[in-house]
Amino acid sequence: MRHLHWLIILVLVAAPIASAQKLKTAEEYNNRGLEKQSKGDLDGAIEDYTAAISLKAKASTLATAYNNRANVRTAKNDLDGAVADYSKAIELQPGDEENYYNRGVILLQQDQFDRAIADFTKAIEISPRLAPAYNNRGNARKAKGDLDGAIADYTAAVERSPKYSEAFYNRGVAFQTKEKFEEAIRDYSRAVELAPRFADAYVNRAQARQSRQDFDGAIADYTRALELNPKDAGTWFARGGARQATSDLPGALADYSKTIELEPANAQALAYRGVVRMSLGRPIEANADFEQAFKIDPSLKPRFEEFIRKYKPPKAKP
Repeated sequence: MRHLHWLIILVLVAAPIASAQKLKTAEEYNNRGLEKQSKGDLDGAIEDYTAAISLKAKASTLATAYNNRANVRTAKNDLDGAVADYSKAIELQPGDEENYYNRGVILLQQDQFDRAIADFTKAIEISPRLAPAYNNRGNARKAKGDLDGAIADYTAAVERSPKYSEAFYNRGVAFQTKEKFEEAIRDYSRAVELAPRFADAYVNRAQARQSRQDFDGAIADYTRALELNPKDAGTWFARGGARQATSDLPGALADYSKTIELEPANAQALAYRGVVRMSLGRPIEANADFEQAFKIDPSLKPRFEEFIRKYKPPKAKP
């Protein structure tokens, strides 16, 4: 799961200008662009920022207009345009960490990890206490497989911002990837202390607990995540697996059924529901599940056919 921290700053360089007034300066166009942007008129905002950029003005004013236009282009998913605008802002104001940071966020979203790392590093050089830059540099390093570098960056982020729940969560993910489950659980726990509605942190803590055979703890975390996001089929499926591991077959059956209700073509949920139904002595329903699962995903058949072949129904009581 991914969560990026966006640092989008809209800068007013003069008092607001009435839209009916004839505009003359870059500052006036920039300010009207901000007004339009705040009202959701993104195309109109881009038009005004473009007009501001076309006029003679101080470098700081033009850099602000480029930055603001980049923000709007980001909102319109014109990522290449946003990168170009942040780059122009950097040319005009090379000592402003905001534009390096914002460009880095876009480059990270485009999977340009080395360029993103360079931008976050530059932002940190200018502003060493900029915790989001450490967090996102950690994201870029993790994406490249540099888990130790990522953990170091997330640690730097939480040292500078001790209530930064996202950075604790991200460090937990890195620890979990390294199979350091105790450290991961600790970080996820801190994340949910700071952000009690952080559903992904509960899910990941559940997975880490399940890896340590703490199925009861995992079930409790999946349950809390489902309270926050009851339409997440993956979490229903995961809780079904944890319940199945504790031999709570009725509970597992209910969770797999809910998964299938949300995702009717979920072949794995169908196959595992088949296993549970077979174990509950309901072979007709089980075989129907297996048949549907293998029809959707034939590659599952070798994994389950041995169970089906060896299964023997429980003997009837005399």
